[in-house]
Amino acid sequence: MMQTISILGSTGSIGTQALEVAKKHNIRVIACAAGSNVKLLAKQVKEFNASYACIYDKSKVNELKALLDGTNVQIFSGEEGLNQIARLKGVDKMLNSVVGMVGLVPTLEAINLGTDIALANKETLVTGGELVMSLAKQKGVNIYPVDSEHSAIFQCLQGNSHNEIDKIILTASGGPFFGKTKPDLKDITPAQALNHPNWSMGNKITIDSATLMNKGLEFIEAMRLFDVTPDQIEIVVHRQSVVHSAVQFKDYSVIAQMGVADMKIPIQYALLYPSRLDCPTKPLSLTDIGALSFEKPDIYTFDCLRACITAARLGGTSPAAVNGANEVAVKAFLDGKISFLQIGELVLAALESIESKPADSLETVLRADKAARALTEELIEKINA
Repeated sequence: MMQTISILGSTGSIGTQALEVAKKHNIRVIACAAGSNVKLLAKQVKEFNASYACIYDKSKVNELKALLDGTNVQIFSGEEGLNQIARLKGVDKMLNSVVGMVGLVPTLEAINLGTDIALANKETLVTGGELVMSLAKQKGVNIYPVDSEHSAIFQCLQGNSHNEIDKIILTASGGPFFGKTKPDLKDITPAQALNHPNWSMGNKITIDSATLMNKGLEFIEAMRLFDVTPDQIEIVVHRQSVVHSAVQFKDYSVIAQMGVADMKIPIQYALLYPSRLDCPTKPLSLTDIGALSFEKPDIYTFDCLRACITAARLGGTSPAAVNGANEVAVKAFLDGKISFLQIGELVLAALESIESKPADSLETVLRADKAARALTEELIEKINA
């Protein structure tokens, strides 16, 4: 039976690759939502004969209407538009691949409706993980991870019991600055930070990879997704990006998932689970790679990683605070307002300054996020005064 999906973030890296998978396997795409790339969004909607479209940038809604003139496509915009897409009935699975905190509420909306989630928006679980996982359990909704690392862990757990887990081994590429010290990173430019060694991603996630914030967020996400403690997660730097993560069980057997560095593999597994079909990528050749290496991360040089691990241990709204501060700081870095190292300094400042409270409601999480953003913006203004 044909599966019907909606995609939040259809014009981004994950979204465009998901559409490749949808085309190959005859998946019905009922709705596409994008941030500001209105021309590509219109093209996607027409190509896949989608019934709904959402442009987050409200200033471009008239342009989208003009591009889709003559069609029967229903058009939404802004944050409420994302929520309307999330509330669509008759959707088997919603792929959430938007970037940032904006992904949290649509995820909750879709879960409330009983729609399964293919989740690539890590901020959903970082900021509101307790709420999301609790609601998913209550509604009987499945959450299928799309991040390569969490997909790998999910795959390694198939056929095994949760109580058999000893620890999760979360692999990291190390980003473009692996092996550097803080003095080495003092004058890093956005162009240098955007030069990732293994993956092609959007600007925000690429900067997060360079600061190791991305791995910190994934640490928190893994804790929520797989219901483990921070002490049960070990981050290992693996430069080749072949082992996408692993699970060590109580008998000390380790099961790892391996493959080429191509996001279409985890995307397809999330969309078509439990089926394993031909994927539009290339196979892995271990003999071509030759050797695999594993090293410990440097949590003292990379403040963002240390901040996230600390936030995970504190729990409550601390993860929301570090995430909110980071979103503001990354934008400031890309805009030339702060230095590379100041991203981590600002994230640590938010962690230390914003009181952690139980993350028992959406309002509480959003307040912590707002407070962290306000504090970070204030500190950035002082830096530039």
